[in-house]
Amino acid sequence: MYERRNDPPLSRGAFLRRLAAHAAVGALLLAGSLALGMAGYMAYEHLGARLAFLNAAMLLGGMGPVTLPRTPAGQLFAGVFALYAGLVFLILTALLLTPLLHRLLHRFHWAEELPDNQR
Repeated sequence: MYERRNDPPLSRGAFLRRLAAHAAVGALLLAGSLALGMAGYMAYEHLGARLAFLNAAMLLGGMGPVTLPRTPAGQLFAGVFALYAGLVFLILTALLLTPLLHRLLHRFHWAEELPDNQR
C-alpha cells in the first residue's frame, strides 16, 4: 500500500488522495460506530433518535453519556460502548496520522539514501 524505502516519495497530489482515502475510511468507521451506538441506546434505553444520537456522539467524542442509563441492559451497553468508543478514538487517530508520519519518515530516509550530487 505504501511505497518502499527505495521508491521516491509520492507526489503532492497522490499524497493528498491517500490522505483523503484514509479520511474517508475514518468517516465510514465513525458513521458506523455512531449508528451502532444510536441503535443500542434506542433498543436498550428506549431513547428517541435525537437523545440516542446525543449520547452516542458524546461517548464517541470522549465526553461521556448525557442521559444516565437506567436499565441493567442499558448500563451494560453503555459500558461496552464506552470501551468501544475509546478503541475507535485510537484507531481513528492512527488511521489519520499514519500517512503523515509515513511521509515524514520516508522523506528523511529518502534524503539519507540519495547520493551527494542528487541532494
